[in-house]
Amino acid sequence: MNTSTILLLILSVFIAAGISFFQYFYKNKNNAKTNLLLAFLRFITIFGLLLLLINPIMSRSTLETIKTPLPIVVDNSSSMVDLKANVSAKEVYEKLASNSDLKNKFDIQSYKFDSDFQSIENGDEVNFKGIQTNIDEVAKNIKSINKNLVFPTVLISDGNQTSGADYVFQFDVNNKVYPIVVGDTTTYLDLKINQINVNKYAFHKNKFPVEVFLQYSGTKSITANFSISNGNTVLSKQSISFSPSKKSEVLNILLPADKTGLQVFTAKILSLENEKNTYNNVKKFAVQIIDQKSEVAIISSINHPDLGAIKRSIETNAQRKVTILKPNQVSELSKYNVLILYQPTADFKQVFDANKNLKINSFIVTGNSTNFGFLNQQQDQIDFRMSTQKEDYLANFKSDFNLFATDNIGFENFPPLENPYGTISAKENVSVLLSSSIRNVETNFPFLAFSDNQGKRNAFLMGENIWKWRAQSFVDKKSFDEFDVFIDKIIQFLASNDSKKSLIVNHERFYNSGDALEITAQYFNKNYEFDEKARLTIAVTNAKTKQVKRYDLLKTTNSFKVNLDGLVAGNYSFTVKELNSNASYSSTFEILDFDIEKQFVNPDLAKLKQLASQTKGTAFVPNQIDELIKQLLSNQEYKAIQKNVVTKTPFIDWVWLLVLIAISLAAEWFIRKYNGLL
Repeated sequence: MNTSTILLLILSVFIAAGISFFQYFYKNKNNAKTNLLLAFLRFITIFGLLLLLINPIMSRSTLETIKTPLPIVVDNSSSMVDLKANVSAKEVYEKLASNSDLKNKFDIQSYKFDSDFQSIENGDEVNFKGIQTNIDEVAKNIKSINKNLVFPTVLISDGNQTSGADYVFQFDVNNKVYPIVVGDTTTYLDLKINQINVNKYAFHKNKFPVEVFLQYSGTKSITANFSISNGNTVLSKQSISFSPSKKSEVLNILLPADKTGLQVFTAKILSLENEKNTYNNVKKFAVQIIDQKSEVAIISSINHPDLGAIKRSIETNAQRKVTILKPNQVSELSKYNVLILYQPTADFKQVFDANKNLKINSFIVTGNSTNFGFLNQQQDQIDFRMSTQKEDYLANFKSDFNLFATDNIGFENFPPLENPYGTISAKENVSVLLSSSIRNVETNFPFLAFSDNQGKRNAFLMGENIWKWRAQSFVDKKSFDEFDVFIDKIIQFLASNDSKKSLIVNHERFYNSGDALEITAQYFNKNYEFDEKARLTIAVTNAKTKQVKRYDLLKTTNSFKVNLDGLVAGNYSFTVKELNSNASYSSTFEILDFDIEKQFVNPDLAKLKQLASQTKGTAFVPNQIDELIKQLLSNQEYKAIQKNVVTKTPFIDWVWLLVLIAISLAAEWFIRKYNGLL
C-alpha cells in the first residue's frame, strides 16, 4: 500500500467517525448506550463505503515450491505384446510412478504413446493396443509441455518406431533421457522383408520396378529364397546369401504388368532355418495397372526453374507424362491431354490457332515475360490490364471454391509470385481458388482461377516462380507430397472433360492395415454450389462376411469426411449416399493384411542406447530400476525451486465487506425502528 492510500484510509476513519458523532451525539443530551451502538453501526457503514471508493490493494506473499518435472512415458503399441514386454513395462511404470521419494523430489508426469501422445489420467490404463509407434511425437510433446525447463525423461519402450522422424535427434540434447529397454534383447535368427518401394500405378503391358530391402539377424551363414507372386503365379524368384558380415540386401526387380485393375502381389523370403518370427517373412503390396496415360505438354519460349518444378510435380503421378517444348517445336498437339502455356507471347500464335479446333484444356501461367495484349486476344475468360512495373503477389485461399476438392496447404505462408502490376478481372464461369494480395493488402484480383464452359476447361496462374512454393512446402512439411498432390488435382481437373456431378467421392483403391483410412466427399446443389447442409452417409460391406457398417460423413471446410480406421483386412464395397436427394456413389477398396507392429523380433537396443548417449542419459533394463531411481534422486541438477508468489487483491473484490455494510445498515434501521427514532 502506498502513502497516499494510507492517508486516504486515515481520512476515511475521521470522516466516518465525524458523521457518526454528528448524527448521534452532537447537540444530543441523551447519551444512552443505544446511541453508542447506533453510532458504531453508522461508522461501520460509512467507513465500509469509503473503503470501496478508495479500493486499496491488499498484497499477500506466499512461498511456492516448484518441483522439477519427471515425464514417465510408456510405449502403448501392440509390438510390446508381441515381444512379451507388456508385463514388465507396466510393472516398471507402476514402480516409478508410485515411488514416494521420486514424488517428493519431482513433479511426476505420466504419459503413454503409440501413434498419438496421451496423458495417463486417473482410471486410464496402458492397454498395448496401438497400431503404430511414433517416438518422435513423444519428443515434440515433452518439449512443448515443459518448455525452457531442465528435466529428465524416462522412456519405457522397445525402441521400435514405425512412423515419424528419427527420434534419436528429436529430443532436446540439454535434457537427459533415460530409456528403459523392455523385451528380450537376445539375438535370434530372423529374416525380414524390411521395406518395399513401388509406385501405386503402372501401365498395362509395361514393366514396373520394385525395390525390396531385406534384413538378416543371426550368427551363422545361411541361404534364403526370395519370391514375388501374383495369385498362384510366381513372377520372380532368386536365392540370396546372408552371413554375420552381410546382414542386408537390396533387390531391384522388374515385374510385368500383364493384367489391368488392382493387382495384389506377395513377397516372401524363406529358409530352412527355424525362426522366432515368421510374420515378417511375408509382405503384400498392391499396384493399380492402368491402360492409358495422360500426356502433358509444357510449352515455353524461355528457360525458367518453374518448368522443371512443374514437370517433377506432375510426374510424381505415374499416370502422367510431361514433355517440355518451345512454341516452334510443336508439331502435333492432338496427342496431348493438357497444355501448359508458360508465359505466352506472340510466338504462341500457332499453338493457340491449332488449339481453337482441338479444344485441348489449357493451364496458362503468366509472368514478367508475358505478352498480355496478345493473351487478351487469344482468350476471353480473364481480362488483363497490366503495366510494365513488376510486383510481388501473395496468395489467399478461397474456401468456397467448388470445382474440385482441395485443401489449403499453407498458401498464405508461401513466398510471393512475380507478375506485372495491373488490373486482372475474371469473366463469367470463372471460379477463383486463390486471390492475390500486395504486402498483405487484398486486391480481390484472381491469382489462381479455373473455368469450365461447355466441356472446355482452363486454368490461369497469375505469377512466376512457383518453384519457390514447392521448395517452401518441402521446408514446412519435410516432403513435396502436399504440393505435388495439389498440382496433380489441377492436372486431373484439366485432363477430364466429364460433366459436373452432384456427388464427388475421393478414395484410394487399397490401404495397408494400420494406415489412416479416410474417404472424403463433396455434394453440390443444382447451381453447382457446395451444399453445407447435405446429409451424407456411407455403408461399407465386407465382401467375405457380408457385414455392413454405416457411418455419417462429417463436414470439414469444403468437404465431408469419414474415418474408417479399425476395419480388418479384406475386400470391401461401399456406397456414399446423400439422403435429401438420394444421389449416390458406389465403389470398392481393399485393405491389405499388414501389421507393421509384428515385424520385430527384438527391442532396438542400439537405437535406445544412442538416444541415451545423445542426451547424456543412461539406458537401463527392467531389473536396474532401483539403480535408475537412485541416480535420479542423487542428481543435483534437479532441485526444487522456491518461488515467492505475490497475490494482490483489491478490496472491491471482497464480498464480505459488502455483506458487513448490508448487516450494519439493516441493524441500524431495526434498532432505530424499535426505539421509535424513525
